[in-house]
Amino acid sequence: MAYENLLYGVKQGVATITFNRPAVMNALSPALLLELKAALLEAEKDESVGVVVLTGAGRAFSAGVDLKALKGATLEDKKRVRAIALDVIDTMQSMCKVILAMVRGYCLTGALELVFGCDLIVASEEARFGDTHAKWGLRPRWGGSQHLMRTVGIMKAREMSFTAEMLTAQEAERIGLINKAVPEDKLEETVQEMAQKLLANSPGSIAAYKYLFNRGMKGTLEEGLKLEETEFDIRDSQERMQKFGKKG
Repeated sequence: MAYENLLYGVKQGVATITFNRPAVMNALSPALLLELKAALLEAEKDESVGVVVLTGAGRAFSAGVDLKALKGATLEDKKRVRAIALDVIDTMQSMCKVILAMVRGYCLTGALELVFGCDLIVASEEARFGDTHAKWGLRPRWGGSQHLMRTVGIMKAREMSFTAEMLTAQEAERIGLINKAVPEDKLEETVQEMAQKLLANSPGSIAAYKYLFNRGMKGTLEEGLKLEETEFDIRDSQERMQKFGKKG
C-alpha cells in the first residue's frame, strides 16, 4: 500500500513505520492516523514481521496533534478524530506483535498519548517528552490522563500535566515513562539490538504477555490472575522446550 504521510519498510523481521511530515514536526493529522492504522494492520498480517518500530522523520517523533488541521472543526469533527485516535491506540495494544517506539526530538501531548499504545520506548538523550495540554488551554481526549498516571504514578502525572513542562529523556527513563535513553548516535543500533532480542523469543509467548499486561492494567489484581487461566495457542512451545531443554 502507498502512503502519503508515512514511510513503511520491512527488513530482517522488523517493520518500520515512520511519520513523514517533518516540515510540521510530524503533527498528527486525521489522515496520518488513518494511514497509521492501515500500516499497523499491514505489519500484523505480514508473517515475516515480528516487531514493529514506530518513529518520526526529521527532528521530532511528533509534536502532537495537528491543530491547524483541526482549525474550525466542529464538535462532531473533534469527536470523529478522537474516535480515530482511540481506534489506532486500541489497534496497537491489540496486535500480537511488539511495537517499539524509537523517539528522537519532541514527543508531546497527542504524540505522548499515542506512544502509550506502544509496548517499549527507546529514546535519544536529546529527546523531550511532555504533556502540554494545559499550556494551550486543552485537555486530553486520547486517554492521556489515564495512561499517564498508570505509567508514572499519580503524583508525577499531576506534576507533568499541571506544569506542562517537558522532561529530558533521562528523566523519562528514571520515572519509568520510557525504557531507555541512549546517545543519539547509538539510538538506531540500540533499537535494532532490542528488536533482535524480541525476535529471538517465542512470538506466541510475547502475544500472550501483551494480552495479559494490557488487559490486566484495566482491571484488579484478582481479575488479572483469572486472565492467566486463559488458554493461549503457543505453537512453538514444545519445539522451544525441547530445543532449550537440551542446552540446559
